[in-house]
Amino acid sequence: MTETSVQHPADNTPAAAAPVARKVPTERIHHGDTFVDNYEWLRAKDSAEVVEHLKAENAYQETVTAHQEPLREAIFQEIKGRTQETDLSVPNRKDGWWYYTRSVEGKEYGIQCRVKAQDTGDPVADWTPPAVEAGVELSGEEVLLDCNVEAEGKPFFAVGGTAVTVDGNLYAYAVDNAGDERFTLRFKDLRTGEMLPDVIENIFYGVSFSPDGTRLFYTVVDDAWRPYQVKSHVLGTPVTDDEVIYQEDDVAMWLGFDLSSDRRHLVLSIGCSEYSETRLLRFDDYDAGLATVISRDEHVLYEAEPFLLDGAEKILVTHNRDAINSMVSLVDPAELTKPLAEQEWTTVVGHSDQVRVNGAGVTSTHVIVSVRKDTIERVQVLALAGLGTPAQGDPVEPAFDEELYTAGVAGSDYEAPVIRMGYTSYFTPSRVYDFVLPTPALPAGELLLRKESPVLGGYSSADYVATREWATAADGTRVPLSVLRHASVARDSSAAGLVYGYGSYELSMDPGFGIPRLSLLDRGIVFVIAHIRGGGELGRHWYEDGKKLHKKNTFTDFVAATDWLADSGWVAPTRIAAMGGSAGGLLMGAVANLAPEKYAAIVAAVPFVDALTTILDPELPLSALEWEEWGNPITDPEVYAYMKSYTPYENVGALPYPKIAAVTSFNDTRVLYVEPAKWVQALRSVSTGAEPIVMKIEMDGGHGGASGRYVQWRERAWDYAFVADSVGAVELLPGAGLK
Repeated sequence: MTETSVQHPADNTPAAAAPVARKVPTERIHHGDTFVDNYEWLRAKDSAEVVEHLKAENAYQETVTAHQEPLREAIFQEIKGRTQETDLSVPNRKDGWWYYTRSVEGKEYGIQCRVKAQDTGDPVADWTPPAVEAGVELSGEEVLLDCNVEAEGKPFFAVGGTAVTVDGNLYAYAVDNAGDERFTLRFKDLRTGEMLPDVIENIFYGVSFSPDGTRLFYTVVDDAWRPYQVKSHVLGTPVTDDEVIYQEDDVAMWLGFDLSSDRRHLVLSIGCSEYSETRLLRFDDYDAGLATVISRDEHVLYEAEPFLLDGAEKILVTHNRDAINSMVSLVDPAELTKPLAEQEWTTVVGHSDQVRVNGAGVTSTHVIVSVRKDTIERVQVLALAGLGTPAQGDPVEPAFDEELYTAGVAGSDYEAPVIRMGYTSYFTPSRVYDFVLPTPALPAGELLLRKESPVLGGYSSADYVATREWATAADGTRVPLSVLRHASVARDSSAAGLVYGYGSYELSMDPGFGIPRLSLLDRGIVFVIAHIRGGGELGRHWYEDGKKLHKKNTFTDFVAATDWLADSGWVAPTRIAAMGGSAGGLLMGAVANLAPEKYAAIVAAVPFVDALTTILDPELPLSALEWEEWGNPITDPEVYAYMKSYTPYENVGALPYPKIAAVTSFNDTRVLYVEPAKWVQALRSVSTGAEPIVMKIEMDGGHGGASGRYVQWRERAWDYAFVADSVGAVELLPGAGLK
């Protein structure tokens, strides 16, 4: 490894030496095309030379950005100063207990607690959470897990799942101490506080006890980090005896499980983003094994929820059969024995080109439906009485008074008279509501506010403005934008701007409150969230128009959003930055090649910038699962050529690249550190610009960065200081900031 120095722009003296990795040409040949990769050797994670190179990258980054340290510290203190550090979640009832999490000032992690619930016979009163105060222990409070104690002396800490038996006696929790999202499962007897001898290593997210509490279900990943087995552990028996309930051998299919709402079935979900399969296991007939609802061979994308309707077995199916935006149907299990074309399904929620149905579940009295309309996620409820008959009632939707918001089900219990909902908007801190389900006496239901997360430091939503705007893409498509700014910013084409995007996997960038973002708005930065194709904001078509052989729409939509901002009258076109992470990092790499002159700086977090190399190797983590999103370049020459024409690493060129920061983690299993490491080297070797290109690597973190809230705040402060410094917006607006 050698070093090359960059000139300090102010005085033309060498400021720092950027690490230059040696070139080791490696040929990658597919479909008659040869690509010479000079930096593939950086994939050798165990190599001392690679580790030293990464440390040198960090040292270079620290030198180049050292002048940003006061700004980083200021932003960190603003985040800290607005956050109520000693706080707690709203208690959530499960069976006979209220569960909640405390956070304590000075401590990185939450403390999971519970307290006994009371049953008085008044359903709404019995489901009204106890008044728990921050810093005040409740009478009878039990600590299930103090994550600060668990994390002590560990380089990383994250919980990947917890479960409690129905009787409340046993507790299971899964912990990751490396950041690689492989968890160790342990068990605790809550009656005695003793740990059970059972320990299960290397499991994936999600754990559930059987209703009788004798066995625990968990998921295991294969060598490519794909969840492929659901296993059952009987307490007190050797882990080597654990039963494989189901193994999925198709490398392009993802496997998961849950219990049905009424806990009568184990529900296995197998699928990709294009079609799926559900298998059911009845707990009252365990030895009968798994029953398939609809075979994957039918290529239907669906979810199934078995339940009892007026005492009869039914299955609620949310599906895309002849319904691109999905719909909800009611199916009699006897129908499933017939060929699909001959089955009779009853419509519960019909198809609409304007409304995307995301999912449906049940309680003992209602169907709960999650939908997306006009980009906004909403919740609707339907009474079970008359369901699927001419007597079926109209859906009831809890009403909110903001234009841009997010409302979703945060939890429901089968027997509860309420559903727990989360609500947030760009400038409304997250709220927790209980929605009392409609009854004949209360036909509209009732929203009960349980908590609004406190924001300290004199925060007032009146200081900020959020509007919906529209950019026009090159093909005439209107692209929704969320434009956020401080109310005092003048529309005189002088402010700075930041465009943020993702645009993959049908994930929507929904309105949500974020304390760190206020530090940018308070410095006069106009923050634009671009709801580009490839996301899910405008239904299934919006997603399909930004994937596979339409992927470039994602990138050109983002550039159109940038052009809208440059022409909006709010900002100076020379003061615009861009930011995105993961697949949004691929977006950053693509727009850097497409339009480098439009950005003063680009921050690419855990960026998927070497996507073609990764997807061409099915042995790499999750590669085969990516074929449904991007296409399969191994078997399809057209997909290969199309991907090669946009993937960032292959398309770096002699261009005037702006300041670029690639932020990554050494132990990330989703986007390996080698992708940004190679990309940064390729960029530096050809850029005709004078701006520094840096890589910041967290040596102990995973895909979400380091663990611990203070560490995460510092990471966000680093990203935002890099942006603010690059667009010349380091000073607070008059009257803005912490009060």
